[in-house]
Amino acid sequence: MIGITGNIACGKSLVSSILADLGAEVIDADLVAHEMMKSGSDVLKQIANRFGDDVLNDDGSLNRPALGQIVFGDPSALAELEQLTHPPTVREILRRTREASAPAVVIDAIKLYEAGLAEHCDQTWVVYCDPDVQRKRLIDRNELTPEQAQQRIDAQPPQSEKVRRADVVIDNSGSRDDTRASVIEAWNLLPIT
Repeated sequence: MIGITGNIACGKSLVSSILADLGAEVIDADLVAHEMMKSGSDVLKQIANRFGDDVLNDDGSLNRPALGQIVFGDPSALAELEQLTHPPTVREILRRTREASAPAVVIDAIKLYEAGLAEHCDQTWVVYCDPDVQRKRLIDRNELTPEQAQQRIDAQPPQSEKVRRADVVIDNSGSRDDTRASVIEAWNLLPIT
């Protein structure tokens, strides 16, 4: 099992999609977390109880921008949110890995280390990029102001700590072709290929 991590807008999804093309089954922790927070779920009820009904849309679904305004500017609120969401998300991810049949399973998780998922992986790969590239991607992708983008970047642990702990480091500062070549090189070193 390969754990893929890296900070926001550094390219985890790109690397995961390349690995999927190579035959891996990818489990996206963000998508699993979203499923755990679906309308009517226990997790969403706990989030609303903690952060208020303003984090819910009129239809009862999670209002992600409203929740983001609360947690990305307050490290203790972000930690509380993670205490509510990480345990059920991790349980579901591990359940899915046990059912996977692909030659390699990839867990794509921004909080791979922080949520304890890395300890279940045979290798951890970190995707990083130049901070200016990261900021621009985040602004463009999420339609954020530079200040909002920086706030989200600052809410995460430094990239350097993840790079230090990684078995494989993929630099995604350049072109997609460069990144693809780096991923294929690392893939070819795995005992499964």
